[in-house]
Amino acid sequence: MKKVIAILLTLALVIVAFAACGGSTTTDTTTAADDTTAAADDTTAAETVADLDYIKEKGTLVVGITNFAPMDYQEKGSEEWIGFDADMAKKFAEKLGVKVEFSEIAWENKVLELDSKNIDCVWNGMTLDDEVKAAMSCSKAYCNNAQVIVVPADKAEQYATAEACKELSFAVENGSAGKKQAEANGFKFTEVVDQATAVQEVAAGTSDAAIIDSLMACAMVGEGTGFEQLTYTASLNSEEYGVGFRTGSDLVDAFNTFLDEAIADGTAQAIAEQYGVQAALIK
Repeated sequence: MKKVIAILLTLALVIVAFAACGGSTTTDTTTAADDTTAAADDTTAAETVADLDYIKEKGTLVVGITNFAPMDYQEKGSEEWIGFDADMAKKFAEKLGVKVEFSEIAWENKVLELDSKNIDCVWNGMTLDDEVKAAMSCSKAYCNNAQVIVVPADKAEQYATAEACKELSFAVENGSAGKKQAEANGFKFTEVVDQATAVQEVAAGTSDAAIIDSLMACAMVGEGTGFEQLTYTASLNSEEYGVGFRTGSDLVDAFNTFLDEAIADGTAQAIAEQYGVQAALIK
């Protein structure tokens, strides 16, 4: 009888021990799950970048640009940046209560410049394509645009379509929407530093044609411009411009609010008319 009681006591102790182990495992699992949830919450919080406070603290909005009339350019003999984008950037900085500074960048390095905080935004007639949207947080679109072919005016009829231009040698801006169109159409091309240089290549005869933004073509080639001997012919696509900020930046909302107000009060329209881009303005 004593042996039976001893065996029963031993079994009871074993059951209690297993129950205790099971309870410990549940507690550890719950704790681990809580830690994972907390980490996820921290990650979500980190996704919003407090650029607005950063800009106000340093007192300067640094805008990444290239020489691109009529959006961002300098008149001969002047160091001041003007243009539709430049003037709108000045207004945005004023609304934020900071100064604006323009920094010329290599267009293909725009994401690197942005992420390294050398600049605070890319505001230079930037096409809102999938690649750009994946690399930065972008504003709503503010202008319509297209990529067009620039050729000598006396050859315009000969090269009126993309198909007719297949054998030409093109100049395109490195990393630009124009380069992407050249690749998409199977054109032979040479990359240059900016769109203005691409136009100069055609004027000099070192390239047969160039692909540039239609807004720039309207301002830069044809009658009454510095390149009267050139014109633009075929339109290769349809696209929209937007401003790029660091991924998750709270400046996106600040800009979109500013843009809505600038359109509503006529500021954007007045600046657009000054630079001849009013037809492209998205309202």
